[in-house]
Amino acid sequence: MALVFARARVCNLDCHPFDQSLGAQAISGHILPMNAVERETVILRSAWDMIDDMVNWAMFCKSDRAELVNLLFETSYHARLFVILLGDFLSQVGSFNRQPIPLNLLPVPGDARPSDKTFLFHLRGVCANPQLGNDTAALSDAVERFAEWLEGEFVTVGVNLHSIDVIADITVQRMQYLKMCGDIAKHSLGRLEGNAKRLRDLLEAAGRPIDEASSYLALGVFFEWFFDDIFIYHSSQIAEFLNNIRWAIYDYLGPEFARSYHVDERATPTFPLYGFHVPETIKEPLAVAMYWDVMNQSLHRPYFQRFTIPDWAKQRY
Repeated sequence: MALVFARARVCNLDCHPFDQSLGAQAISGHILPMNAVERETVILRSAWDMIDDMVNWAMFCKSDRAELVNLLFETSYHARLFVILLGDFLSQVGSFNRQPIPLNLLPVPGDARPSDKTFLFHLRGVCANPQLGNDTAALSDAVERFAEWLEGEFVTVGVNLHSIDVIADITVQRMQYLKMCGDIAKHSLGRLEGNAKRLRDLLEAAGRPIDEASSYLALGVFFEWFFDDIFIYHSSQIAEFLNNIRWAIYDYLGPEFARSYHVDERATPTFPLYGFHVPETIKEPLAVAMYWDVMNQSLHRPYFQRFTIPDWAKQRY
């Protein structure tokens, strides 16, 4: 399936073209069952978009340094948005009201490791059974490094929950505190029952059990302690992990982009036309659209350069 698209130099026209038959199917019906290559296309497009929303030069202060040592959020509101978006990335994609899992994604096994209850599970599926490319070594390495870090625990000594007169040494998994901070940043108290229970569990494990009412009173102070201090400290390293995954997706798709991209014979210097040879196995309309999207993303290197936060900035927590 070959589709042709015009790329303008001034206007940003990088969107996918639907032919009438594909558009009619996409608008009038449900998402059709997907095969492995279609599902992989949806996963890679979704992961790339989620990372783009978090790691970008609108979220962080732009630096002119050739090598980045640390990243600073533009404002505290940008930091809050980042942790909310990160919480979504670290959440399990599940069915609602016994409906099929969205986007035809595969279910997470009940006995899965903690990091599999995030979008990393679906990226692991790409690495285990690649469809659009062959070499997933870099992607697998980036995913596993982030997963190992997320599943690690640390101890915060002397957490002062002054709203309930409790001081405790709290041991917590990194992924758990990040998801709690994302939820608290996003929701009002009425939507935080699960996080209040998690805080009670953490304090009970620390030898300072509290009641339900106290756990709600302590959530705000918990957020201040773990978000304002620990998350801000971790944010540069988290951005590095996510950026490495994005670059690995870009590198993985490179050979497919080279195969698929073509310049149309009608192209001119002032009105360039290009298209992509969509694999014949990609027929589901949503997957076709997302294939175009991820190929358009592959037209240029990620805007955020590769970077490595130095080891001395990763020693705490």
